[in-house]
Amino acid sequence: MHLLVTDRQGKEHRLEAIEGWRVMEVIRDWGMPIKAECGGACSCATCHIYVDPAWLDGLYPPTSEEMEQLDTAYAVESNSRLACQILVTPEMDGMKVSLAPVLE
Repeated sequence: MHLLVTDRQGKEHRLEAIEGWRVMEVIRDWGMPIKAECGGACSCATCHIYVDPAWLDGLYPPTSEEMEQLDTAYAVESNSRLACQILVTPEMDGMKVSLAPVLE
């Protein structure tokens, strides 16, 4: 299984993913620059990503807690999600996501 992750410079990376892992863990463990300061507790929004619109309908909708955290994130779009709240499933093989910009 793989995720296709576009970094902040526009380069796409094909990352091997393991079922049951959080998308945030896959991105972080492959050494890509995602902060994930809370470690997946849905309390910081530093794992903000954009999910390719073609993949949004196949994901569980965001919880109210995730929506509250996204309200604190920078450059939120209609396809914004927190990577810590998306568990990898076989149906996500090939899913495309992009790292959201961060304030420097």
